[in-house]
Amino acid sequence: MSEPYSVPVTVRGYETDALGHLNQSVYLQYAEHARWSILQAAGVGPSELLAKGVGPVVLETTIRYARELRAGDEVAVSCAFEWGDGKTFRMAQTIAKADGTLSAEVRSVGGLLDLQERRLVSDPRSYFRALTNDPELFGL
Repeated sequence: MSEPYSVPVTVRGYETDALGHLNQSVYLQYAEHARWSILQAAGVGPSELLAKGVGPVVLETTIRYARELRAGDEVAVSCAFEWGDGKTFRMAQTIAKADGTLSAEVRSVGGLLDLQERRLVSDPRSYFRALTNDPELFGL
């Protein structure tokens, strides 16, 4: 895929801190919103995941803040899968203003949890490939 998947978000006033900046915890919410949005855009909603007996989990997240955001700012939250071998995958995300100014980079390690066994599935790629109607969104 040439351009990463992204969703638009408008920073709301109640998401800001006492200094008028977007509260640091809200960056995580924006990243989570984009991750669920890419799943849904690929036809993989909660009901499809539950029917397969799996659920996505985040195992690690790192945020690098670059520029502040304030109420009313329009941003794009991008989302791109990075596949390796094994039970986990990486998600690379950016939060950027409409003019392209980078506000934050979010990197996550995720997996698919077998909801009965309570363990990560051995090949999350195969689950996503079987569930999606648009494998390109997953970088497959």
